[in-house]
Amino acid sequence: MDRLVFGILAHVDAGKTTLSEAMLYLTGGIRRLGRVDHADAFLDTDALERERGITIFSKPAALTLGDLEATLLDTPGHADFSAEMERALSVLDCAVLVVSGGAGVQAHTLTLWRLLRDYGVPTLLFVNKMDLPGADRKAVLSELRRRLDEGCVDFSREEAEIWEEAALCDEGAMEAYLETGALSDEAVRDLVARRRVFPCYFGSALRLEGVEALLNGLARFAPRRTWPGIFAARVYKIARDGQGRRLTFLKVTGGTLHVRDALSGGEGEDAWQEKVDQIRLYSGEKFRAVEEAPAGTVCAVTGLTHTRPGQGLGAEPESRAPELEPVLRYRVVLPEGSDVHAALGMFRELEEEDPMLRVVWSEPTRQIHVQLMGQIQLEVLRRQLADRFGLAVDFDQGGIVYKETIAAPVEGVGHYEPLRHYAEVHLLLEPLPTGSGLQFAARCPEDVLEGHWQRLILTHLMERSHPGVLTGSAITDMRLTLTAGRSHLKHTEGGDFRQATYRAVRQGLMSAQSVLLEPWYRFRLEVPGESLGRAISDVQQMGGDFEPPETAGEEAVLTGGAPVAAMSGYWREVAAYTRGRGRLACEAAGYRPCRNAQEVMEAIGYDPRRDIDNPADSVFCAHGAGYTVPWDQVPAMAHVSSGLQLDREEDAEEDVASPRRAAPPPPRSKEEEAELTAIFERTYGQVKRREPLRPAARPVEGTVRRTVPDRPQGPEYLLVDGYNIIFAWDELKELARVNLESARRLLMDLLCNYQGFKKCVVILVFDAYKVKDNPGSVERWHNIYVVYTREAETADTYIERATYEIARDHRVRVATSDSLEQLIILGHGAVRLSAREFKAEMEAVEGSIREIIARNNRTRGEENTLRRRAVIKGKTGGPPGGT
Repeated sequence: MDRLVFGILAHVDAGKTTLSEAMLYLTGGIRRLGRVDHADAFLDTDALERERGITIFSKPAALTLGDLEATLLDTPGHADFSAEMERALSVLDCAVLVVSGGAGVQAHTLTLWRLLRDYGVPTLLFVNKMDLPGADRKAVLSELRRRLDEGCVDFSREEAEIWEEAALCDEGAMEAYLETGALSDEAVRDLVARRRVFPCYFGSALRLEGVEALLNGLARFAPRRTWPGIFAARVYKIARDGQGRRLTFLKVTGGTLHVRDALSGGEGEDAWQEKVDQIRLYSGEKFRAVEEAPAGTVCAVTGLTHTRPGQGLGAEPESRAPELEPVLRYRVVLPEGSDVHAALGMFRELEEEDPMLRVVWSEPTRQIHVQLMGQIQLEVLRRQLADRFGLAVDFDQGGIVYKETIAAPVEGVGHYEPLRHYAEVHLLLEPLPTGSGLQFAARCPEDVLEGHWQRLILTHLMERSHPGVLTGSAITDMRLTLTAGRSHLKHTEGGDFRQATYRAVRQGLMSAQSVLLEPWYRFRLEVPGESLGRAISDVQQMGGDFEPPETAGEEAVLTGGAPVAAMSGYWREVAAYTRGRGRLACEAAGYRPCRNAQEVMEAIGYDPRRDIDNPADSVFCAHGAGYTVPWDQVPAMAHVSSGLQLDREEDAEEDVASPRRAAPPPPRSKEEEAELTAIFERTYGQVKRREPLRPAARPVEGTVRRTVPDRPQGPEYLLVDGYNIIFAWDELKELARVNLESARRLLMDLLCNYQGFKKCVVILVFDAYKVKDNPGSVERWHNIYVVYTREAETADTYIERATYEIARDHRVRVATSDSLEQLIILGHGAVRLSAREFKAEMEAVEGSIREIIARNNRTRGEENTLRRRAVIKGKTGGPPGGT
């Protein structure tokens, strides 16, 4: 029997839990319909959920759909608990997105749609509450197509009309429809799986109208998955049962999980192995224990104490980091005489279960702080502590979770050398675009610092959150690259590099131009028309931005963004000046530079020099004892040089940057030089040498601009290490196991699309030892160049030589795998791009190409639709259906 895991998602008050009840009732999963307002819904099992009438925790329920053994995951609809919903997306085979027929597409609906798109989840839609006055099917469908996707098709009509509308969404489906006059269930299922078609159903879950059609649609058109034979599983939730036993909710994505199977995870000191004590299949509050769980099953497992949401087990990779982050911060006020460490353990237990709850312990003040999404989550947290642990806590007025980044590249140096200890680390800190988070890389030759020390330094960079120097807030949107380091043969221990790494980060931040970031909300504000002027004025005073107002009947709709600090609590004002008729919906929308940074910094009063837990100074050794060197003097006393030269500001009239140059590779013979030059000139044309730069003007004393020198103008070059990329990308790696030539061709085709969009010169390099024919050749594959290295020459060697040659006159980037053993010495002015970063960039390019195509198709959409309808009319001899 095939298995299906589908989730129910919706904005708050759209009727999501009511729809879940109706689906379970009609399939025989429950005997009596419960209601949210009666506090007896089958899936609202927690007392808090029944009291507040909202879903807080995702829960599974079992039901049968035709030949499918299905599991329904009911997810929270409130924005405060979006992380619980987002974790569930990683285990869904498809989703049902519920939209209120009266309210239409809300701000949170757009967030859900974006997450479903990003996770690639096939989606069906159910437009609920169509029995209410003002619900217009045609208007809602038009809004769905306009604001979500043109592939939204009304599947509650006659089947012939459904086939026609679905065929309009895909050329292949159109050809099949023109040939046969119909579309098979398999063809429609394929369109749904590829997110080309989004079946839409209309009805009223409370009256059981349209629910049967939705169930039939799931049974017929939901994607069917095939699973690999090797064991794999993904953890999406941690919870406790009524006896306090820890439950790991997971989906088996390969093979079969048995009771007493040993599962493992982690690396190095964090490695663990534990046995499965029990496998439970939950449906609401009840469960049944089973001996095994085959692939496609969602189950809860006992006996595991080291698992965490998003973790991959067996062959399953780690889940992506959640896109949503907490934006509010509160200090915990404990009852007098409470044991703060015992309370911290209670908070840690709840943090393990709630992905959106962050617990921060301050050792100097011995205080507990929590970071979360909103007021409702805070109230739920207070209630959980009281019910589960009997701990009555309070919270202060709270504040904003700020973050910090830097405005320009800077080098950080950390040295740790008390007696019989030694470590030195050099890092390059570079700013990244907003929303990039922290990225880590290494560009240090192994003859300078051994590979295992480099891996240890990267581990220390990733193992903790690094505080900034403006407010002590966590840093973000930066790339930290290891450029140099030194160890001692006898005196270096692992902890020494931890100290040196932390101090290098801190020293770099102290030297940098830091930028304070504040969180923003994306909002949707609905007010009576006469209140629109007040709403616009308020948003402007907040420092927010907004789109041109829209009208919806007698109401005006304002959408835009505003700082969280300014908009928190604004709903009270909206309720006051609209006399209860206004509605405000907010959701987290990332971070932007803080409007009143100086005011915030003064209010927080953070002094980085007094933060003894995060020192920027270094420790050197002299006369048999260690001594502290202030952070601003550390670079001058460093024992090793990274070779990194950051630009210096010139006179006001002249700004000539001396080019950054690292030591060249080993000298080549004249024959090798001539051969390389011939290959380049044969491939790219004659190489024109730039005139040598005149000496740089003498810098003005004290004016140091910490920026990387500009690259020469002209076309950018991208060199790709072919086999490293193939074996670093999972889909190419799997294909290579079957046919290596097919994997090569697929990568070449992907790069052709990339070049067409980016307009750069792409050189794809393959090692000669894996090429049977024509080694040592350069070929033109459509719009890219493919190089097969000479016999006994590696791609790394070729790329190193080519980079040194091209970087003299062009900006060069090199894409290779993440493995430190395969790092190429890119000190020639080139930029290293990891396989993970390159894949993300490639996916972004593919997405942009699809958007351009979709935009062009929309521009010609009406003409094409008329043409296709004319063709259909000619074949059928009658007018086509449709709206």
